[in-house]
Amino acid sequence: MATTLTDARWRKSGRSNAGGAQCVELAHVEIGTAVRDSKAPAGPALIFAPAAFAHFVAGLKRG
Repeated sequence: MATTLTDARWRKSGRSNAGGAQCVELAHVEIGTAVRDSKAPAGPALIFAPAAFAHFVAGLKRG
């Protein structure tokens, strides 16, 4: 697990459309899960606490 975003190991979903226009990347960091826009890797990232990320993913699955 990364301790800073500099150390983070970012990954894209296997469901992304080959790097298309709507991809995000995730990285597990010490305090939770970081999410960033794959088109702007030097830009900002959102960091979710574990429970908040689980709630976020559940909401995406519900539509």
